[in-house]
Amino acid sequence: MNQHSYISDSIELLKSMIDIQSFSREEKDVADFIEQFLKIRGLSPRRKGNNIWVISKHYSQDKPTVLLNSHIDTVRPSSGWTYSPTRSTIESDRIYGLGSNDAGASVVSLLALFRILEEEEQPCNFIFSATAEEEISGDGGVASILDELSPVDLGVVGEPTRMQMAVAEKGLMVLDGEVMGKSGHAARNEGINAIYQALSVIDWFKNFEFSKKSDFLGDVKMTVTGIEAGSQHNVVPDSCKFMVDIRVNEHYQNRELFELIQQQVSCELTARSFRLNSSFIPVDHPLVKRGEELGLEKYGSPTTSDQARMPFPTIKIGPGDSARSHTPNEYIIVSEIIEGVQIYKGLLEGLHINSK
Repeated sequence: MNQHSYISDSIELLKSMIDIQSFSREEKDVADFIEQFLKIRGLSPRRKGNNIWVISKHYSQDKPTVLLNSHIDTVRPSSGWTYSPTRSTIESDRIYGLGSNDAGASVVSLLALFRILEEEEQPCNFIFSATAEEEISGDGGVASILDELSPVDLGVVGEPTRMQMAVAEKGLMVLDGEVMGKSGHAARNEGINAIYQALSVIDWFKNFEFSKKSDFLGDVKMTVTGIEAGSQHNVVPDSCKFMVDIRVNEHYQNRELFELIQQQVSCELTARSFRLNSSFIPVDHPLVKRGEELGLEKYGSPTTSDQARMPFPTIKIGPGDSARSHTPNEYIIVSEIIEGVQIYKGLLEGLHINSK
């Protein structure tokens, strides 16, 4: 098959994927379909759970390895759809349907690229993976197969970025806090009001600035997004609970940041997870330099993806626009997929990188 045929084949795959419901943790049917699609085309997919991957037939332990990854799960459709979210609809150059933009277009574009690169041996090994549970940062997604792969030296994460290079991505950490007081009758001057005690803590989260700033991601951003206290109007509350959404730049690991916060705040804090760390690839990396030669822009992404689960350098890039994700009448433009494959090819064909 020629390059055009691989792209056309992948576009047909995308239409079929849209027609198969694949909410997070419910990806079995679409994973079954993709597995069969790959086998019919002479590839040798491997599978764990609802994750599918293919290793290059030219694989050699003497070469560095590049992972081409995107996700097959979708969020549940929001209200406001005028098309059927789980049936592909084609109008002019647009394919409408849930997951078309986020991230089905990246899945099929990376697959087309993988098949193109398989035509000739490359300086790098390539592994294509279509993985589950990205939308919920689940442990049954890409993180569950990394030990199954050879040591990976570079990851290309397919997400809708208008084919610009996200060279950094904010991490996410959610904290639950509790400030204690002492209950008493509201009509009398007794008790210690936990809400009042919490005001200074909440004010600290609102105004504190960490010293390390990022050229691409800016400051660490902390936002108090929930508060719970009190049970009835005449009782001084003895507990005030709150939660904080923290978006972390690449200069801090989540656990490190948590310890710094604990030193500053005098209340009980619990992190829900430390696993979604910020991602970053050096701007002098050969892949980034090649992207610059192609005229691609570098930027920092505020959203979290499977990059957070990958302990090796990664770049996030893919066809489509993040602004369309999780919205009614989500769509991808066919020409964006074609352009995406061409740019991926320009980035990765003949690429030389160092092994770990």
